[in-house]
Amino acid sequence: MENNLPVNIREYQELAKKALPKMHYDYINGGAEDEHTLRDNIAAYGRILLRPRVLVDVSNIDMSTNLLGYDMPSPIIVAPTGSHKLANPEGEVATARAAASCNTLMVLSFSASCKIEEVASSCNAIRFYQLYVFKNRDISATLVRRAESHGFKAIVLTVDTPMLGRREADIRNKMVAPANANLEGLMPIDDLDTADGSKLEKYARDTLDPSLSWKDVEWLKSITSLPILLKGIVTAEDARKAVEAGAAGIIVSNHGARQLDYAPATISALEEAVLRVCV
Repeated sequence: MENNLPVNIREYQELAKKALPKMHYDYINGGAEDEHTLRDNIAAYGRILLRPRVLVDVSNIDMSTNLLGYDMPSPIIVAPTGSHKLANPEGEVATARAAASCNTLMVLSFSASCKIEEVASSCNAIRFYQLYVFKNRDISATLVRRAESHGFKAIVLTVDTPMLGRREADIRNKMVAPANANLEGLMPIDDLDTADGSKLEKYARDTLDPSLSWKDVEWLKSITSLPILLKGIVTAEDARKAVEAGAAGIIVSNHGARQLDYAPATISALEEAVLRVCV
C-alpha cells in the first residue's frame, strides 16, 4: 500500500474520482461551458519554459515572502474553495490545520461547510475571509463582522460572479447547493426545485447581487477596517481600477475556469495585470 500512495496532483485526482459520488466529483473538478479555459489553465503552464542557470550555489534556498505584513515560508497559500465536507468529514477545519502546519495562509471560502467560528478556533493560523455580496447587503455585512471579530486578517471580495457560470456537468447532475454553514439563521433557502439548470445555479441566481460594481468596494471599505483584496481580475484595466478603488491587493484569477469560458488562463493574465499595477 505504501508503494501505491499518490505522488502528484493528477494521482490524487484519480483517487478522488473513485472515492467521490459523481455529482460531487464533477462539481469540484468541472469548469464552465466547453471547459476550454479549464484545459488552458493547465496547458498555459506548459507554454512557459524555464531557463536553467547552472553552477549556482543552491545549498540554501529561501522561498519566503511577505503578504500584507505576514511572513510566510513560500508564496503558496490555500485559495478559497467551498464545501470541503464533500471530500472530508472535517471540512475546512482540516484544511485550516493543514495550512497552519505549513505556516501558510488560508482563505476561508464564503461557501465553506464549516462555520467561521469553528475554523477560527481550530488552530492558530493566519486566515483571510472570502466574501460574496448578496442582494440583501445585511447578510454580507454580518459575515464580514463575524470574520473580523474572530481574527480574520483580510476580506477577499470575489468580483467575477455577477451570476454563476454555466457549468454543464452541474446542470446534467442537477447539482444541489451544498449546505453553507455560515448562512444558518441569516437566510432560508427554500424552493430549490428546478427543471432548468442546476439547483446550485438557482441558489446563486436568487441570492447573489448581479448589480455588484466598483462603488461597492467603497461600501465594503465603510463597514470594515480590514484590508480588502479583489479576487477575479484578469485584465490590466481592472487591475488599475482596483488600485484606484483603494484595494489593498488583487488576486489574478479566472475562478478556476468555472465562470466565463474562453477567458484567458490565469497564468497568462498575470503579467499584464501585475505590470499595470506596478507602473
